[in-house]
Amino acid sequence: MTATALEAPERPAHRDPNVLRWLGAYSASMIGDSIYFMALAWAAARTGSATGTGLVLAAGSVPRALLMLGGGVLADRLGPRRVVIGSDAARALLVLGLAATLVLTKPTVGVLVAVALIFGAVDALFLPAVGALPPRISAPGQLARIQGLRALAARGSSIIGAPLGGVAVAVGGPPAAFATAGVLFALSLPLLLSLRIRPLPGPVRGGGTATEADGASADAGKTPNAWQDLVGGLRYIRRHRLLGPLMLVIALSELGFVGPLNLGLILLSEQRGWGAAGMGWIVAGFAAGAAGSALVLAVRGRVPRAGLVMCLMALVAGTGVAALAQTPSVALAAAIAAFVGLTAGLAGALCGALVQTASEPAYLGRVTSVSTLFTYAVAPLSYPVTGAAAALWGTGPVYAVSAAVCAAGGAAGLAFTALRRAELPR
Repeated sequence: MTATALEAPERPAHRDPNVLRWLGAYSASMIGDSIYFMALAWAAARTGSATGTGLVLAAGSVPRALLMLGGGVLADRLGPRRVVIGSDAARALLVLGLAATLVLTKPTVGVLVAVALIFGAVDALFLPAVGALPPRISAPGQLARIQGLRALAARGSSIIGAPLGGVAVAVGGPPAAFATAGVLFALSLPLLLSLRIRPLPGPVRGGGTATEADGASADAGKTPNAWQDLVGGLRYIRRHRLLGPLMLVIALSELGFVGPLNLGLILLSEQRGWGAAGMGWIVAGFAAGAAGSALVLAVRGRVPRAGLVMCLMALVAGTGVAALAQTPSVALAAAIAAFVGLTAGLAGALCGALVQTASEPAYLGRVTSVSTLFTYAVAPLSYPVTGAAAALWGTGPVYAVSAAVCAAGGAAGLAFTALRRAELPR
């Protein structure tokens, strides 16, 4: 058996130029994302319509939710690098075009909604594909490190993107901010084009061909269409001894986590009189904890008994979520938020690494699209529920229920022996 240059010798992810090119492209895209959303909010606010502003900000989530699974199918059919390059190029052209338009005319709700819808549709292609790239650019034993590096890049992008977008808006208004975002999307393209991609293995592990695993007729002799690919991918997840339980853990953890740590913090800060500054310290604490867990994973790499550690961290993070609502001071709330960020961040990164190592490469786009759908589309639906429940019963009960849902994700994972005993590759 011959080894390609990518397969041997194995190089640590943080020293692998191929991984670092992907990380640079991902970071540029994420910073561009942060600036784009800030510019969109400012441009929408300048229309003078509160209802229109809300419509603009919500518009992008609709195509993202509807098309996410299709984006996973496309990533598997065309290859994740092609889809990432195409979607980043489309985002650059769209946002730069909007910047030019706003230089010539005032923003209108209709134009901004149209842009948000198109951007959301392109995002539905980008997110599954970018998540499916790591196993194609490095060895399986480095995927935990890559997840840590990716989490660090995401946190750093938020820290850099927000003030950079604010400066761009202050200097040149939304057109300058949109132009900055478009340039960052474009900067990722040369890095993506230079990536070396590992070839897909032919057969699916465990016997059978990919077509047979999809549930397609073995004697049909036809290439499955997109719908068959989607159904086959969902069936593959459902039948897989690790991926099905992992999706359950992701769904419960995200549903219990997103509401309290986003909308819930606003409500809690108002109720306690902490104000925006207090909320900022709590968010900073969470970000610091999450960055710490990402750094540990990026440096350490493999974590022994990854499945067990992941489930336990999800359980512990749930107790931290519950404790936030009972905290009397900003300082203590920030410390608890850092603890939640550390434990939830470690659980999330390990979960991502397990998903990527357990999935057949031919299915990875579809698998990633399902996990991403929970994070970016399903979980945000908890916002109105969280707000309505807090108005009726207060933040304490809402945080308690959310913490229980979050902890249920870890408990559900522990109930599956295969997941509890899951290990990352050496």
